[in-house]
Amino acid sequence: MAMNHEIIEKNVGLLAVGIVLVISIAGLVQIVPLMFKDETTQPIEGVEPYGPLEFAGRDIYVREGCYNCHSQMIRPFRAETERYGHYSLAGEFVYDRPFQWGSKRTGPDLARVGGLYTDEWHEIHFLNPRDVVPESNMPAYPWFAENELDPERVEHRMRMQQRWLNVPYSDEELEAVQEELEGKTEMDAIIAYLQSLGTAVEERR
Repeated sequence: MAMNHEIIEKNVGLLAVGIVLVISIAGLVQIVPLMFKDETTQPIEGVEPYGPLEFAGRDIYVREGCYNCHSQMIRPFRAETERYGHYSLAGEFVYDRPFQWGSKRTGPDLARVGGLYTDEWHEIHFLNPRDVVPESNMPAYPWFAENELDPERVEHRMRMQQRWLNVPYSDEELEAVQEELEGKTEMDAIIAYLQSLGTAVEERR
């Protein structure tokens, strides 16, 4: 038995194949069962696909790398739920492509931030975070207020979600996207996105 171990450990190719094989089997054992559980593949009650403004805001959130400092996953531990609210549920994220769970918390978790602050608070916070949180080390994002959205691009992105990812947008909803976003700024969009986070399970907080 010791001899077999020695052969594997001294052969880099064989060792690499063994590692890949073990990781693959372990991954399948964990992932495959979840694909057949409704609670992980179906939206929970109250969760709907993002509207045009929230959808655009989410794209901005990803573009700016907000996930590098803010997680969106509350773990089922008392220290987390007392601070942030009900732990995150898989059914909340079925329309998130990709999900924004993360693990880094330079800033607070945002999974339940929707409705905790006013739109005005968020706007001030993006323009200069120190005005509302003196100890914050978050950078300012003044260009959000200056940059207008590109409604055509947002509509195209939403159509791709409908076509390739089976997000249940109706054709009528998609046809109205450009009109709904006319004259809206990136600030409007990212605030709308943040205000939507966690609101489907607000009663569980």
